[in-house]
Amino acid sequence: MHDIRLIRENPQSFDAALARRGLSPIAADLVALDERRRAIVTELQVGQARRNEASKAIGAAKGKGDHAAAEALMAEVATLKTRLPELEAEERTLTAELDAQLAAIPNLPAADVPDGADEDDNAEQKAVGEKPAFTFTPRDHADLGPALGLDFEGGAALSGARFTLIRGAAARLHRALGQFMLDTLTRDFAFEEVVPPVLVRDEALFGTGQLPKFAEDLFRTTDGRWLIPTAEVSLTNIVAQAILQPEALPMRLTALTPCFRSEAGAAGRDTRGLIRQHQFDKVEMVSITAPDASDEEHERMTRAAETILERLGLPYRRMKLCTGDMGFSATRTFDLEVWLPGQDRYREISSCSTCGDFQARRMNARFRPEGEKATRFVHTLNGSGLAVGRTLVAVIENYQQADGSVAVPEALRPWLGGVELLEPR
Repeated sequence: MHDIRLIRENPQSFDAALARRGLSPIAADLVALDERRRAIVTELQVGQARRNEASKAIGAAKGKGDHAAAEALMAEVATLKTRLPELEAEERTLTAELDAQLAAIPNLPAADVPDGADEDDNAEQKAVGEKPAFTFTPRDHADLGPALGLDFEGGAALSGARFTLIRGAAARLHRALGQFMLDTLTRDFAFEEVVPPVLVRDEALFGTGQLPKFAEDLFRTTDGRWLIPTAEVSLTNIVAQAILQPEALPMRLTALTPCFRSEAGAAGRDTRGLIRQHQFDKVEMVSITAPDASDEEHERMTRAAETILERLGLPYRRMKLCTGDMGFSATRTFDLEVWLPGQDRYREISSCSTCGDFQARRMNARFRPEGEKATRFVHTLNGSGLAVGRTLVAVIENYQQADGSVAVPEALRPWLGGVELLEPR
């Protein structure tokens, strides 16, 4: 959500930032709408003050016996009683229209975000780890998976396309990965583990920016609640409408939850395997910080996700997303892409974003700096640490053996009771 005052003060800068996202200028229209609203507010305030003043004057005129003046004042008050509700209604309409337009505008990119149209313009920052060398042709997880317990046909029979049953060895690996991620984040990076609701109200999704623009990407229940597309929604909204004390910051939260996405815009993409599902598990990280700490926290959060990949021995690269590939609420995003030998390419496994005060304004999440009376909006950050299903895919493909078995990464073995090899059925 954007501050109309800042747009009013810097319309050219606002439009220039939107242009970097490929959007047309809109500041002049927003300022004009706001000026209409402010004019109505001024007229309303003047009218209310005059109504109160005239109401008092009626008694004084009657006390003096000036009946003509009293009648004129009563007529004026009657007119104002008709006009003021009209002004109030007009002010509500204009405010709602302005808020709706502001809510539909994405966050502005940070100055260091590269310009670009799509993922082809993202900037690689580093590549970490050696890609595995095989003495055989590595296979895709969709081919290896069924013998390990990835039951694609069973999932489709139960629920349709983009659903998978995970059984046996694959289920154990899936569970171990989620626990390994949570333990790494809580023990080594001071995140607080949370078990949040996976059903939320409209306000929560508005707060993090999924509503109103991206409703088609979500699943909604018959009672009007929404299934979360990511635990970012639940975790970030913990501070909605709150005024935090400075000692509460930074607040670092993590959760392992199922996530639900309609994949409305993904027709025909990744229809095979576990990469793109309607239901998947993900470990999410959320940080709530003071504004001057958010850049440092962004780096820290990204390093937490990188550490998990490094401990699992999975080759990856860090990408800084360009303006055309960033999400709606982000002002800067680092994607971590893991190497998948079966696909002979890198695929996204984590996305770590800083949102500045964009989400905080939508949620009215504030803190009171020490020694100050006024409050300020917090900054919010979120990141995957990691997507469990995609990590399972990466382990299967990078640690596959010629006979279809999968070696267990050494760091993960304690979470699998010391098992070193997952055997195909």
